[in-house]
Formats: sequence, structure tokens, C-alpha cells
Amino acid sequence: MFKDYPTPYFLVYEARLRRNLDVIRHVADAAGVSIIMAFKANALWRTFPVFREYGVASTASSVNEMLLANDELGRRAHTYCPAYTDATIDAFLSGSSHISFNSLRQYLRFEPKVKAYNSAHPSSPVSCGLRINPMCSVVDTGIYDPCSPGSRFGVVADDLHDLPDGIEGFHFHALCESSSYDLEKVLDSVESQFGKYLPRLKWINMGGGHLMTRKDYDVDHLISLLRGFKSRYPGIQVILEPGSAFTWQTGDLISSVVDVVTNSGISTAIVDVSFACHMPDCLEMPYKPAVSEALPDVDHSKPTYRIGGNSCLSGDFVGDWSFEKALSIGDRLTFEDMNHYTTVKTNMFNGIQHPSILYQHIDGSVEVLRVFDYNDYKNRMS
Repeated sequence: MFKDYPTPYFLVYEARLRRNLDVIRHVADAAGVSIIMAFKANALWRTFPVFREYGVASTASSVNEMLLANDELGRRAHTYCPAYTDATIDAFLSGSSHISFNSLRQYLRFEPKVKAYNSAHPSSPVSCGLRINPMCSVVDTGIYDPCSPGSRFGVVADDLHDLPDGIEGFHFHALCESSSYDLEKVLDSVESQFGKYLPRLKWINMGGGHLMTRKDYDVDHLISLLRGFKSRYPGIQVILEPGSAFTWQTGDLISSVVDVVTNSGISTAIVDVSFACHMPDCLEMPYKPAVSEALPDVDHSKPTYRIGGNSCLSGDFVGDWSFEKALSIGDRLTFEDMNHYTTVKTNMFNGIQHPSILYQHIDGSVEVLRVFDYNDYKNRMS
């Protein structure tokens, strides 16, 4: 029985993936847009057969992500990278259907390479775009705000005096787990600053951060918003590339309590996982994840614990949780919603045992996708 499987492990649920994919396909069909998956949020390629069933394409921000799209989705990638180099541009051209350039300098530097590639591959040319920055900040957490002053991402309107020959699309990214109403604000900025160029484009990529699979997300408003944009610019293909939306609430991280310590009146349950190593967004965002076995709210009349990771980082903890009964060594704790932006960000700091990856199929059976051991840690080093 998988519930007796040794911790720590991630458990990803096929049924939940399909639930999200159904919502995303509905939005794409109803709005007449393309919605592709961002590997930066999900790269568990052993689950990609489900995504292939839905015809999902992907976006890539590195050669490795692009190769994964080619190999495991069987699709050329929509590629954006902050800076291409002489060492990477040929690979990007060979594995991408679209390439967005972060700056005018980047595009002009590699334009001859693009033209040469397209001349040699007339049946599968690369369509080039330019990342624009509408300077419309709707993200509260600075580390995730691409439109903050001084951002290194995209061309601002004052620096774009004309549309360079060969640029067929725009790419912008200004959201992070945001609402359709945030997108509406950003679109207003895009149209007011870059509207004169839009009728000349073949496509526009509205980036990621569209959390359309969250329960409180207004899907109907998103569809209406996208339809309205398409009616104003009927010649443009609209592309969205959310990350979290595809794998929102599709996986958990199962851990065990390995000790309980008390200092200055604070009891800490130490678990065999680490926020720093296995749930880094909890520290970066920061946010406090739900624990299935805990009470919904902190109640100091009940046994209450800080939960700490099993690393030597002093700050490897997030918040307090209360429980109906005192925790004991061996109790299992389930950190919910630990798939998107989690499995891709894990690291092997301290050489802590890396969680295995399990996959629950639609019929309830559980497959062990990967078990990590000492060789995985050693082989990352030199």
C-alpha cells in the first residue's frame, strides 16, 4: 500500500491533472486562443502522456527545457530567454517554433542567424517576437514582479521607435498566480503603450501567471476579456503560457516527524523534508502551506507546533500549525499543493534525502516514478 511507502515522497494525482487540463481546454476553445504549458512550473516528464492527450505545447526558457519539449511532448517550443548567446542560439533555432527576444540588441545581434536558418528551413521557419514591458505592476511580491522599476525584462515603449523587420509577435509577462482582472489592467497598459504596433503582428504571447484553475478564478471574465482583445485585433493569434494553472493542487509532499524540540516556549516538530530544499517557494514568496493533518487555523488551546525542516539552515521553517493531539515521532504530515513550482525547484542542499516521486493513476494505482539515492547527490558534484 503506497500510504506505507517510506517518506519523504511527492505524490502526484492524474485525476487532478486532468481536472485542470479540462478547465484549460475549455478556456482555450471558448476564447479561441492557444494555452501552452511553462516548464518552469512543471517538468515531471513521466506525467506528460496525459498532457500529450490534450495536445499541449510548451514554452521554454533554456536549451534543456526546449529539448524536453522536443523529446517528451514531441513539439517545438515557444522559447523566451533573457539572453541568447553564440553557444546557444543554433540549438534554440533548431528546436523552437517561436523565439522571443528580450531586447532590441539581442534581436539585431542574432537576426542574421534567424534569416539564415529560415532560408534553410522554409517548411519550418522560426517566428520571432520581442518581449515588451508594459511597466504595469500587479504582483505584490517584488521577487516575482517583472514590471518593477529597473526590471531587466523586455523593451519599454519609450525605447521602441518602430517595429524591426522580422518581428512578428510580442511577448509580455506581468502576472504571478494572478486574476483575470489583473490581466485586464495589464492589457490596458499594453494597448495604450504598444497599440499602434498590434495590427502589424501575427501573434501575441500574454505570458504566464493566469491561475485559471484556482476555485475563485473568474473563468468567464477571462474568456470575455480574451474574446474582446481578439475582436479588436482579429489578425493576431493569442497565446497564454501559464505555469501553476496546469498543476495547481495536483500533488502533495508526504513527510514524517523525526523529532520534537522546545526552545523559549516554542515547540518545533522536525520533519524529514526541508522547506529550503523541497518547498523553497514557501521561503521565497513567502507563504504557509496547508498541512492535511493540521487544524484549519492556529488554536493555541490545542497542541501547536512550528514545523522545521531537517537541514542546518536556521530559517528552515514556516509558521505554526495546531493539531487535535500532540505530535509523535513517526507521525506523517502531508504538505498540500506541492507540485507546481516545487518539484522543479528542489535542491540537494545538505545532501538531505531527496523525496521520491509517486504518481497515482486515474484508476487509483500508484506508480513509483523515481527514487533518489546517494549517486544522484554525488553526480551533481564534481
